[in-house]
Amino acid sequence: MDHSAAPLAVTSSHAQDLAWVVLLFPLVSALSITFGLRRSRTLTNTMALSAVVTGFFLSVALFLGFGFGPGVNADALPWLSIPGLNIHLGLKVDSLSTLMLMVVTGISSLVHLYSTQYMDEDQDYPRYFAALGLFTFAMLGIVLSDNLVQTFIFWELVGVTSYLLVGFWYEKPAAADAAKKAFLTNRIGDFGFILGIVIVWAATGTVQFDELAQKLHADPKVLGNMASLAGVLIFLGAMGKSAQVPLHVWLPDAMEGPTPVSALIHAATMVAAGVYMLCRVFFLLDLPAAWPDALSFLSPFSALGIIAWVGGITSLLAGLIAIQQDDIKRILAYSTLSQLGYMIMAVGCAGPDAAMFHLTTHACFKALLFLGAGSVIVGCHHEQNIWKMGGLWKRMPTTAICFAIGTAALCGVPVVTAGFYSKDAIFAAALADGRHMLFGIGILVAGLTTLYMARLFLVAFLGTPRSEQAEHAHESPWRMTLPLTILAFPSVALGWLPIGGFLKHRFFPEVAVHYPDSLTEILFEPFNHSPLGAVLGLGMIIFGAFAAVMLYWSAAQDPLPDRVPGISRALSRRLYFDQVYEAVFIPLHDAVAALADWFDRWIVQGFIVRGASGGVELFGRGLRLVQTGNLQTYAFFFVAGVALVVLLALN
Repeated sequence: MDHSAAPLAVTSSHAQDLAWVVLLFPLVSALSITFGLRRSRTLTNTMALSAVVTGFFLSVALFLGFGFGPGVNADALPWLSIPGLNIHLGLKVDSLSTLMLMVVTGISSLVHLYSTQYMDEDQDYPRYFAALGLFTFAMLGIVLSDNLVQTFIFWELVGVTSYLLVGFWYEKPAAADAAKKAFLTNRIGDFGFILGIVIVWAATGTVQFDELAQKLHADPKVLGNMASLAGVLIFLGAMGKSAQVPLHVWLPDAMEGPTPVSALIHAATMVAAGVYMLCRVFFLLDLPAAWPDALSFLSPFSALGIIAWVGGITSLLAGLIAIQQDDIKRILAYSTLSQLGYMIMAVGCAGPDAAMFHLTTHACFKALLFLGAGSVIVGCHHEQNIWKMGGLWKRMPTTAICFAIGTAALCGVPVVTAGFYSKDAIFAAALADGRHMLFGIGILVAGLTTLYMARLFLVAFLGTPRSEQAEHAHESPWRMTLPLTILAFPSVALGWLPIGGFLKHRFFPEVAVHYPDSLTEILFEPFNHSPLGAVLGLGMIIFGAFAAVMLYWSAAQDPLPDRVPGISRALSRRLYFDQVYEAVFIPLHDAVAALADWFDRWIVQGFIVRGASGGVELFGRGLRLVQTGNLQTYAFFFVAGVALVVLLALN
């Protein structure tokens, strides 16, 4: 089956125009709501929803039009030109960006529809949709950027808009603190990102993706001994946005924002930006280890090796912490951390195709789970503790069925869910790269995922109600259940499409890609492609489900705090990351800030600036005393001066 000869249904000029429309429509929507439509909820709904839905259909047209064909860069707008650096604002439209466009606009469309009901009673309804549109615009800008500097600009705009959305209910101290925490934590990663961009530009003279790829292809050593350092610094940006250890602490607290925002952030936008960026610049990361002399102790490690281990550790720690969380949204938040660790690990194992495959499937079932959690919260009258739920299967059947499908997809149940196929691709990438320990971590995390998600489902949806809120729970309105129903289909069937092969061809065109021909081969392809990963993954899913049933079937409360109190306490307190930061790094930061303030106040301003100005002022005051306006004084100085000159001349 030859997919490389797929005809282009969209011409280059049309692609450029469509890409600009997809990018700018959410911005136009946000501005229109802010400056003109905010007085009418109907107009706000119509404008916000139509902008992203239109963008989704245009993205589908772009994706189908390009297929495996060559990409195109939209006409660039000159922005900055100095000797050695030319930066323009342009769009890169290729198979990778169009796939991501569909993911972002598709999930965003469903989140917008869901929000029209979820946020219906909020008094700041227009502000919410304006911020949501601006957030979508920023993420689309990252997807379509054709150079590192433009990517960084939209990268920072995503940070600003996430601050607005996470802290949307700013009158709540917890929401305001969560927004600040997310913003400041991401600045740490972004500082490394911009340093990496500077190193790449200094070594190559360009920041354009196409030019960088060409230069590295012609001379893989063009970055010299800065190659690995540049890759790791760029990865720091992804560590912040995609919440990797130790910069992961902001993501669970971001649950303070509205639940639809959580769905959008966790599924298709902010946290996915880091993974997408790494896949876009994979050619910068896939270089032999080369470090500056000062970092020679890191010579055994390549940039990809460090990335792989950070992802693996994040996946494992987040999976463990999720086991002892009781807030339904916080469980899903740590689940997102764990799955993002999978994706980052895949990139580090030289599998950007597997990372993008899992990003695509994860976007669907994680959006389904978060929106399902929002439906549960509304149905249970804003109760979020799973131990105060129970029996929701009978009271919220549509939500329960859709949540069960999302849970199965996240666990990677074979054959019937999309998550099975994308997870198997990650396991296969780890084995192919010879990283057997990371492969083992990935298999273990598959069991942990099944354990905490089965725990959530058994406690919240089965059994009997544990509170009055659960007793009087009700199904959500259709504008909330329709997006759940729609997302349930790709959560099941997306893995049956040849997305894995499509992405393999995109990143490794020299590798022959086999596309299954029969239905049986399609359904059981992972068992043929990577039987060890598929079989062990299935075994861990069964083990995790069995453990969850044994522990939580008909349980009135969590048994782990009584059986393993120390471990349970550590996991419930998130392995004390926040406490360590508060005890060590925040005081250290405050001490450094106080020292910098003292140095600036007394040395720079006091001694250097004010000292210099004070000396000049004092000299001027002394010189001014000479100007008395008295003729006798002037005559005296004149005679004294003449006498001094004569005395010096005679000597």
